[in-house]
Amino acid sequence: MSAPFPDAPPVAVVGTGTMGAGIAQVAAVAGRRVRLLDAVAGAAERAVGRIRSQVKSQVARGRLAVDADALDITVAADLSGLAGCSVVVEAIAEDLTAKKTLFASLERVVATDCVLASNSSSLTPTAMGAGLAHPERLVGLHFFNPVPAMRLVEVISGLATSPAVAEQAAALGREWGKTVVHSAATPGFIVNRIARPFYAEAWRAYEERVASFAVIDAVMTGAAGFRMGPFALMDLIGHDVNEAVTRSVWAAFGFDPRFAPSLTQRALVEAGWLGRKAGRGCYGYPVAGGSGEHAAAGPVARASRVVAQDGIVPGLVTEYGPTSLSTLLARSGVRVLPGDPDDEMGLLDGTVELPCGVVLDRCNGATASSVSFALERPVIVVDRTLDDATASAIAIAASDGCPPAGIAEAVGLFRQAGMDVHVIDDIPGMIVTRTVAMLANLATDAVASGVASAQDVEVAMRLGVNYPRGPIAWGQQWGTRTVLTILDSLENWYRDGHYRAAPALRRAVLAGGGPLTGPGLSAAPGGPLPLPRNPT
Repeated sequence: MSAPFPDAPPVAVVGTGTMGAGIAQVAAVAGRRVRLLDAVAGAAERAVGRIRSQVKSQVARGRLAVDADALDITVAADLSGLAGCSVVVEAIAEDLTAKKTLFASLERVVATDCVLASNSSSLTPTAMGAGLAHPERLVGLHFFNPVPAMRLVEVISGLATSPAVAEQAAALGREWGKTVVHSAATPGFIVNRIARPFYAEAWRAYEERVASFAVIDAVMTGAAGFRMGPFALMDLIGHDVNEAVTRSVWAAFGFDPRFAPSLTQRALVEAGWLGRKAGRGCYGYPVAGGSGEHAAAGPVARASRVVAQDGIVPGLVTEYGPTSLSTLLARSGVRVLPGDPDDEMGLLDGTVELPCGVVLDRCNGATASSVSFALERPVIVVDRTLDDATASAIAIAASDGCPPAGIAEAVGLFRQAGMDVHVIDDIPGMIVTRTVAMLANLATDAVASGVASAQDVEVAMRLGVNYPRGPIAWGQQWGTRTVLTILDSLENWYRDGHYRAAPALRRAVLAGGGPLTGPGLSAAPGGPLPLPRNPT
């Protein structure tokens, strides 16, 4: 096969580790001539061999149709060998001094119109470009690992980056088969900034002894629809890497409590329990028979009927989706009886009374014990899900002093709906509810702060970290007023600044409580961002 760009100048990749080799591979497969350079003797040559081997493997599986031996990848002896390149992508160690030194050296070698790009996941083009003669041509081009498989690339513009250079970098990403999103040069860019609650809320729940690693992971996959639970994913990434990113973002934001790292994860790093690569992390490896328990133990009582207050009619749907517990009740097949509106001790709107008299309430951020105190009745709070109609798991938490019969009836009710039921300790926001509310909060804050457009945030989180739904769309599905209620409940409980609501979110609620349509939050002039399909 002939190269699609036979007359185009070559592109260069400096640094041939996992990321650098991956970038070189996608460039070469797309038909570009590629030059590799590495400071370690023999490393670039070994990278060329790995690239050809991996491409041959993909061809054998029918995933690529290229001649691996014909890929134009050569090794440069030193920086002077990159003189004729139109783009140089840096993928060396995450060290600001080293990167600045490299770019200063490249300026003396390459043409003035050569684009200088950095694959850094945390350092900004603003910082790396300081002191360069032409900082306007330095841009961030952040790929995700493994580069050949991950579809996303973030293009990051520093203070001096030329818009034309940013567009050149974006065009290059699209040419190489990637989906491109644009980000301002802020800590964590889009994905590493907004994704922090996925890990942080899991650690907070674990550190409060709410549930085990395995139960939290099972709830986040079975109820929230994530492909991996946070602890299994951190084990895969490596706790040293994950904790370093968290710590970097935290420090860059002036030690903002929203991004504070976990002391438990720090202990894992100090112990060398880094995850899969170390044979031990949150779990031991190899995992025998799965990562742990997946369903609640204990007695189960079948429920044939429940009493529900206003609006709990199976199948009833609002503008933002099924209301409260209606879909779960419909799945369980129980008979739903209306509450008595004239009963002064009746149920609050949206609550359900089990046969034993215990009240079920959907999680809005408060603890079950707080709701119980207000109602003067025992309460079980039900966590939220990605989709009540299809979720395979659910978490519930009982108020202090809730009778065992109530827990048994609640477990039975949701098992009748075909779900694994996880009984966790009583904390505000439970597991899914607090995590998604914080994801929506940070996403809203990022868009309002000009980090990226709402559309790019949604695309980045679905493709960069495989979220089942973009966080802004998820917040819109729940309703902005609900998200704000959850966050305010959490902040009122902890009072540490971690759960403070984004001003843009509060403004959206004051404007009517509907979709996020404040300044910069609408995906397009035609209206709010539509709910995306799950990623494939």
